[in-house]
Amino acid sequence: MVLVSVISASCLMAQVVPLPNAHAHNDYEHNRPLLDALDQGFTSVEADVFLVDDRLVVTHNLPHQAAERQALPTLEELYLQPLLERVKENDGVVFPGYTRPFYLMIDFKSAAKETYSVLLKTLESFQEMLHTAHHNGPVTIFISGNRPIEQILADPEIIVALDGRPDDLQRSISPDRMPVVSISFGTIGSWDGQTLMPRKMRKAIQQLAKACHVQGKKLRLWAIPDTKLSWSTMLRLGVDLINTDDLEGLSRLLGGRN
Repeated sequence: MVLVSVISASCLMAQVVPLPNAHAHNDYEHNRPLLDALDQGFTSVEADVFLVDDRLVVTHNLPHQAAERQALPTLEELYLQPLLERVKENDGVVFPGYTRPFYLMIDFKSAAKETYSVLLKTLESFQEMLHTAHHNGPVTIFISGNRPIEQILADPEIIVALDGRPDDLQRSISPDRMPVVSISFGTIGSWDGQTLMPRKMRKAIQQLAKACHVQGKKLRLWAIPDTKLSWSTMLRLGVDLINTDDLEGLSRLLGGRN
């Protein structure tokens, strides 16, 4: 019985196809943070983080009660430790045979400098899996939300990178320091994802994607309609990371299961 279970688990792992375009929005809200996304082949996940008493807790909204805050899971528990264990099990990669980056986007919800400082201390125990200036690890961490921009740009080790904005493209920051550029879909226009996207919006997205790609950066749009037509349209227009809450739906569209 144990042998059958082990074989079944191995077969399940083998059936997962890594999806370079799949980004799990607010991943921690799923039943099994990180694990559900990995099972669907996602190669980019997102976690909102607050600094609470020198702990990096993962949540969308911070509770008022101190006891509730203390009960919140940490970034280390939900993401860093499970990722490190997986990398060790898979001989240095997140997915067997997949050598492209796995992205962990951390959205700072608390003060930028203070949160960044604690994050750097926390990451000291996870250096072997990180992609940095001097180590080609499988996991790239980039910071969104309250971004400590100048602190990150000044770090010669590039322990973590930045989630860029379109205006940042004018600064010609290297893709090692800014691998992704993100923008709210609502700033481009309004579309429900059920009919053909207006031509003006399609052109705007294509132009932005081209500007990102010229600099070796990926483009992510957040708050897009979570529909099959929306996902396929974004891919055709050059969006690199497709933002979704529907892990299984996007995985099916992209072929994340054999």
